[in-house]
Amino acid sequence: MSELETVKIPDIGDVNDVEVIEVLVSLGDTISKEDSLITVESDKASMEIPSPAAGVITSLLLKTGDRVSQGSDILVLDVAAASDTGGSESAAGSDSSSAKDKSDTQEGQSAPAASSSESKPAEKALGGNSDAKPVSTDSSKSVASDQDRQSAEEHYELVVLGAGPGGYTAAFRAADLGLKVLLIERYPDLGGVCLNVGCIPSKALLHTAAVIQETRGMAAHGVSFAEPEIDIDKLRSFKEDVIGKLTGGLAGLAKQRKVTVAQGFGRFQSSHVMAISASMPDEDNDQAPRLVSFDNAIIAAGSRSIRIPGFPYEDERLMDSTGALQLADIPQRLLVIGGGIIGLEMGCVYAGLGSKVTVVELSDGLMPGCDRDLVRPLEKRLKKDFENIFTGSKVTGMESTDAGLTVNFEGGKAPASDTFDRVLLAVGRSPNGHAVDADKAGVDVDERGFISVDSQQRTGVSHIFAIGDLVGQPMLAHKATHEGKVAAEVAAGKKSYFDAKTIPSVAYTDPEVSWMGLTETTAKEQGIAYEKGVFPWAASGRALSMARSEGMTKVLYDPETKRVLGAGMVGPNAGELIAEAVLALEMGADIEDLALTVHPHPTLSETLNFAAEVAEGTVTDIYIPKR
Repeated sequence: MSELETVKIPDIGDVNDVEVIEVLVSLGDTISKEDSLITVESDKASMEIPSPAAGVITSLLLKTGDRVSQGSDILVLDVAAASDTGGSESAAGSDSSSAKDKSDTQEGQSAPAASSSESKPAEKALGGNSDAKPVSTDSSKSVASDQDRQSAEEHYELVVLGAGPGGYTAAFRAADLGLKVLLIERYPDLGGVCLNVGCIPSKALLHTAAVIQETRGMAAHGVSFAEPEIDIDKLRSFKEDVIGKLTGGLAGLAKQRKVTVAQGFGRFQSSHVMAISASMPDEDNDQAPRLVSFDNAIIAAGSRSIRIPGFPYEDERLMDSTGALQLADIPQRLLVIGGGIIGLEMGCVYAGLGSKVTVVELSDGLMPGCDRDLVRPLEKRLKKDFENIFTGSKVTGMESTDAGLTVNFEGGKAPASDTFDRVLLAVGRSPNGHAVDADKAGVDVDERGFISVDSQQRTGVSHIFAIGDLVGQPMLAHKATHEGKVAAEVAAGKKSYFDAKTIPSVAYTDPEVSWMGLTETTAKEQGIAYEKGVFPWAASGRALSMARSEGMTKVLYDPETKRVLGAGMVGPNAGELIAEAVLALEMGADIEDLALTVHPHPTLSETLNFAAEVAEGTVTDIYIPKR
């Protein structure tokens, strides 16, 4: 049994964003403790990084020319192999194995990842499942055996379970790298929850609601419109047309890449065999499942809406986000349970269409986890657009009546009870780890449904990967797509790993809220030193010309190095503006870099530039008293 350890750059002083000038070991080498692994060079000196343990190198995670910092992955070491050989062989020792080592090194650069061992799962600094437990290595065969192939109807080099943004990205990337790929999706069309019943349809409806709200606001500028007449069938058709264009495009891309697509529910039968059924396991189905064998698999099965026990789910007036997006009607009164991003976005949709919306949130404020100064302008506007917002409150019961759904409340300023035409339950999502029988393949799934992975998206079984919502927060499509590419590349034998410094978050409410990197809330909780520059949109010519002066942009930075640590924005199009801040963090930019970058004027994008100037003390668009 292998015992794998991911070797990282240790804390040895001034090792921050330095260049690897030489890799001193190769794949398959047997090394001793303290053997030098790589040489790095800073502007002050060059130094060699020693190995913290003896073992056999199973994977190299960097190359000459890469830039690394403390905590960066160097390689994966099988420390159990050292005990098998007495731990005395160095990288240059054992003449009998040297020829084989060189041969393995050559093969390891091009062979599929299933033929190599996996790293121990490492917690991801941002976006990973921080509660995930380390997984032990499984000694499964590297490719499907003859017995596995004979038990199945078809064989593929890679099976991807789930065709959401992460899944289809993984399948397409693997196909581009030459693998024979099967993509399994439960919906009739590719795209998963995001394209079919999530991100995309919600944005189509949010755009419609925003246009309605904007036209109403134009009355203050002397331009008045009659109240809109909403043809709900045409609106629903518009939403479906948007979905159809995207999912149809994906079908064409799959065909062009010769990716085989199977509709159904995939579940593991073993570590190299998967069964595809036409229905869920708890549904009656006389049809025998389709069995396929595989060399590698990527689990991209996503998540599902959380349900609160005891609610009348047989009543169609109680909806989850999928039901709300079907747009069956426009209720006169709508209750949204959950004041997070999904709940507030759908609240904005229905408020724009004419519903009286009430939001109830258990926490003391809306959008928990986001800095309060970013939420405050949104909450101020929503108090005008919504009928009620009850924070620090919870729903204790719900009953179906002829008049509607009667809901009981507790806490905060919520009434004891009230009746609504429809109720949207939006209290979060739960990963589908237990829904795919991953345990039959030897993959560990924790009690919540999360699957632990390493920086190459490997599970505890070397040829099975997991991506997206299944591997931890944040549950965002743009995280899943990048993880999907990594998993596909590793499965195809490439040296790739997920190393994002941050995953940006966006609430597509009105106004939009976006943030990335370190938040002030986290910095205060963890005692991280920071300073910030804040620029109010009330001083932005572009924001004023749009009559949207409620926004603000802030940037957090390290007091010593001045490097960007995080940023946040609230206002129209904040989701489009955050990308520049993400790039700044990834590139190691400092406040001066942002302040000296010429931005077009007048734009909302220059508010990030102005926030950096506030931090630098060079801003002229507002007055900052000298300290």
